[in-house]
Amino acid sequence: MTKFALISVSDKTGIVEFAKGLIKHGYTILSTGGTAKELADAGVEVMQVSDYTGFPEMMDGRVKTLHPKIHGGLLGRRDNVEDQKAAKSQGIEWIDLVAINLYPFAATVAKKETTLEEAVEQIDIGGPSMIRSAAKNFKDVAVVIDPSDYPKVLEKLDTGDLDVAFRHHLACKAFTATSEYDEMISQYMCDKCGDPELLNLHYTKVRSLRYGENPHQKAAFFRNPHNKDANVTNAEVLHGKQLSFNNIVDADSAIELVKEFARPAAVFVKHNNPCGVATSDQIEVAFVKGHQVDPLSAFGCVIAVNRIVNEAIVDYIDENKLFVEIIAAPDFKPKALERLQERVNLRILKTGELKLDPNRRDIKKVAGGILVQTADTYIVKESDLKSVT
Repeated sequence: MTKFALISVSDKTGIVEFAKGLIKHGYTILSTGGTAKELADAGVEVMQVSDYTGFPEMMDGRVKTLHPKIHGGLLGRRDNVEDQKAAKSQGIEWIDLVAINLYPFAATVAKKETTLEEAVEQIDIGGPSMIRSAAKNFKDVAVVIDPSDYPKVLEKLDTGDLDVAFRHHLACKAFTATSEYDEMISQYMCDKCGDPELLNLHYTKVRSLRYGENPHQKAAFFRNPHNKDANVTNAEVLHGKQLSFNNIVDADSAIELVKEFARPAAVFVKHNNPCGVATSDQIEVAFVKGHQVDPLSAFGCVIAVNRIVNEAIVDYIDENKLFVEIIAAPDFKPKALERLQERVNLRILKTGELKLDPNRRDIKKVAGGILVQTADTYIVKESDLKSVT
């Protein structure tokens, strides 16, 4: 019995190698338009969807895959006798795998010069339809929407089969992708016609935390999967145990505050309050000055600096026997890092280059709703300061 895989992608990363791997496992490749050309040019044997359905692409490619032979092949239940009879009577073959990613709507509307007509043409119809059909029938069909999953799929095929648990996982990713895609379109269209703005927040769970602000509170840490900025969420932990709820809150406050400064700066935070902030021409001088603002309150604090941590800073920490919970910095000199890693209870965070995000939104929760505002990135000038008494 022929095994069919349907491939139709905008992002063609790794698709040739993936298709060749599927062919090795006995799949016949169905494809459309640019994807079919890409595969054929690379020597991959491809059957055009229009040849399979007997129905040509039309309307500038708007109608390609919206056909019963495609969706019947995806939605048909392999263990259902009536579905089997219907498929046989209509010449429908089972499609056991689809590899699809969608038109780049977000990238298109991100360009200021994009017109509404241009944006509309990047609203994918056939892609989400096939993704949802395949994902609904995950017990029989594998739906692959992420190029990073291609090697995993081939590995599964090498070792036996695409088990139902893995297909279920792929289906979850697929439904999430189509949900976010539709949300982007909805936001854009509502904005264009002046309808009320909808704010949907999508965050991915990083991990559960031991407890929240207090020991009796349960807590978890979530991240925005689209945020790539230098911040506490994306920081690389170079040393130390996992951050607690309060560690994350304090580290966020320290890192976001130190971003405010162009000069070398050091920020000391305890219980989410700054207990020392200083700038200087040298980061080690700023560090000393920041600590000396209130050394007593700085005991057990979180520190953030906006320059590379050097050995002079570590010398000061050692000489003054500072107890520090966390130190965050763009990077660390190798010797300085080696010495800091000798401290068992210290967490060390590498953030990468620190800079303010002008597009950041601040969100505050109130009972029954949230408040959203642009980030306060205004730089106070001397002319802004007035003596009122």
